[in-house]
Amino acid sequence: MCRFVIYKGTSPVLLSHLLTRPCHSIINQAFDSRLRLDKRRPMNGDGFGVGWYDSKYDEELGVQPCIFTSVTPAWNNVNLVRIAEKIKSPLVFGHVRATTAGSLSLDNCHPFVFGKLMWMHNGSIAEFDTIKRRLQSDLPDIAFDTVKGNTDSEWAFAVFLSKLPDSTAKSFTPLVLRKAMEATIAQLNVYRKQYNITEPSLLNFCVTDGESVVVTRYISSREDEAASLWFSSGTEFSEYGDGGHYKMTKSDKRENIIMDSLDPRPIFSSLTISAADWMEIRTNHMAIITPKMNLLQIPIIDEFYVPPSDPEALKRTKEFAQEKGLLNPRKALPPIQSDGQIDQQHPRRAPAGTHCC
Repeated sequence: MCRFVIYKGTSPVLLSHLLTRPCHSIINQAFDSRLRLDKRRPMNGDGFGVGWYDSKYDEELGVQPCIFTSVTPAWNNVNLVRIAEKIKSPLVFGHVRATTAGSLSLDNCHPFVFGKLMWMHNGSIAEFDTIKRRLQSDLPDIAFDTVKGNTDSEWAFAVFLSKLPDSTAKSFTPLVLRKAMEATIAQLNVYRKQYNITEPSLLNFCVTDGESVVVTRYISSREDEAASLWFSSGTEFSEYGDGGHYKMTKSDKRENIIMDSLDPRPIFSSLTISAADWMEIRTNHMAIITPKMNLLQIPIIDEFYVPPSDPEALKRTKEFAQEKGLLNPRKALPPIQSDGQIDQQHPRRAPAGTHCC
C-alpha cells in the first residue's frame, strides 16, 4: 500500500517542511512505518512523486501543476532534497508507493495529472484485473487516452475524468468535484457487483484542481474499517526542536492550516508531535476543502454506508485494513453533518493549509 500527504494553505509552504525535514515525514514513513503490519511490503520503496501549484499565476507557466516523480526510493533521492529546499507552494501532493497493481515505472508514480487536475490513491481496487477490460471499454476516448501507466489508481482517475461534465474546464466547483468522486466510487461498485467480487476495495482517493481538494476515506464493506485518514488545523506549522520535530500552533481563533494524515504514528503522528493535533475522518466519508478553506466532512451514502449513530457502525472490524498496514485507532472527529449535504451554515474554518499522508 502507498502513503500520501496533502498540504493546502493560504500561505505557501516550503516543500522540505512537509517532505524531508520532519523526523516522521512521509519520506521517513516510506521505510519506517510503525503502522505497517503487512509484512509482505515492509517499505514504500517503489517510487514516489510530488506535485505542486505555483504560488502566483503566471500566464507563461499556465495553471497546470508541476510534477516530480522517480522510481528510486524517496529516502535515497538527492534531487528531492534539493528541490524541496527551494520550492514553496500553497497546495502540495506527495506520495510514496508500494505496488499493488502496475509495474515499477515513472508512468505508475503518483500524482497523476490531467490539465489542472491532480490525483492520488491509497489502497487498492479488489480484483482489478477482473474488471479492468470492462472499465476501459466504458471510458470515453478523452479519459482512456490520458492513461500512460497500468495501475488501478490511474484507471480510477480516468473513471473520475469521465464523470466530470467537462474534464477540460478551466475551473471546477467543490460540488462538481464531489459529485464526480461519488460517481466514480459508485461506478467501481457496479463493476464489483457485475463480477461478483467479494473482497473489499480500499478507496482513499484525493483530487484537486489547485483550488479545492476532495479526499475520500472509503471501503466497499459494511463490516470493515477503511484505511485511516486524519486532519489537523492551526495558525502555524513549524519546527520547535532539534531533530526535525514539528508542531501545530494556534495563536488566535483563525485556523490557518489544515493538515490531514493517513499514517499517524504511535508516537502521535507523522508530522506533529501532539496526538491532540489530529482528528479522524470517518469511514465512508469524504472531506472537502473549499477555495475559502472551509473543511466539510460529508458521508458517502450507498449500500456500504452505516450512519455513525447506528450501533452497527461500532461493529466495523479493523483487521482488514490493519493487515494492509493502513489503520491505527485514535480520537474520532465529531460529524459535521449527517444528511449527506454540504453544511454551509456550520463549515469548519481553516484559512491556510492541508496535508494528507
